[in-house]
Amino acid sequence: MAFMTTEQKARIEAAIRDAERRTSGELLCVIAGASDDYHYIPTLWAAVMSLLVPSGLHLAEILHGTNHLVLGQMIGFVMLALVFQLPALKLRLVPKAVRDQRAALLAKAQFLAQGLHRTEAGTGVLIFVSVAERYVEIIADHGISERVDDAVWQAAVDKFTTHVKAGHVAEGFLAAVADCGQVLAEHFPAGPENTNELPNVLVEI
Repeated sequence: MAFMTTEQKARIEAAIRDAERRTSGELLCVIAGASDDYHYIPTLWAAVMSLLVPSGLHLAEILHGTNHLVLGQMIGFVMLALVFQLPALKLRLVPKAVRDQRAALLAKAQFLAQGLHRTEAGTGVLIFVSVAERYVEIIADHGISERVDDAVWQAAVDKFTTHVKAGHVAEGFLAAVADCGQVLAEHFPAGPENTNELPNVLVEI
């Protein structure tokens, strides 16, 4: 599924190329629609509510008889399980800590999957966003983290997150690429050869 227009993607990839001309570091951007399908949590909510609500109605003598209670629980579960899978509602049922954990795991998996840990000097940087969770993370390889404080990346993350919450994901990427490129150019300026070790692309998953 495409999350960016062709024009937006081209602008981001051009920004990556421009940033990498000034540094020996490697930038790669990844965008995910969501970091998990979260099917089990809405289903769990449906199961709990379908047990509690009919039971409460039974105790209040609104539902009479065991057969009505069981039927109410079964119908309630099916209806709630379907309603709770609606995208606009599903994520609201997932605790923020769980959403952030899933997104953080996917970011780390993408850092490895995209080969950012294999650069010669350990200077790969991943700029990752998961749109559904409004989660942004910047992961720098060991060669960079030894010389650049995490607070520097957090400032770029905070700026990007503001863009994502406003629905301006492309602008967020452009700002993050510019910020990361500036940091990398300061600490890891381009050498005479400046070999490009990774594709200058925006990866959509």
